[in-house]
Amino acid sequence: QVQLVESGGGLVQPGGSLRLSCAASGSVFIIYKMGWYRQAPGKQRALVATITRGSSTNYADSAKGRFTISRDNAKNTAYLQMNSLKPEDTAVYYCNADVVLGGGSYQRYDYWGQGTQVTVSS
Repeated sequence: QVQLVESGGGLVQPGGSLRLSCAASGSVFIIYKMGWYRQAPGKQRALVATITRGSSTNYADSAKGRFTISRDNAKNTAYLQMNSLKPEDTAVYYCNADVVLGGGSYQRYDYWGQGTQVTVSS
């Protein structure tokens, strides 16, 4: 199967920056859309940004102008550069990927990572 592993979370002061990474491993044939979502305490999981295989992007209003999503198709990896972080950005950030499996399967599944904590606080 496929595993998504996020990294790059941590504690940062307001106004600071973090770069999250999401690496897919396992039986990957091709990955279509990849995305980042976040879930704050007591709230539902919400979209942050998505990127297609062709690098078309979509952002939540809260992320526009501050966050940048990118990907490296050769490495099956997506990134989220977060600048000008605010306390309200504090959440667990999850990676999502639309994956076609390799190994002759060619079945298509939606995968989630385990999440990485981002805390913005002084």
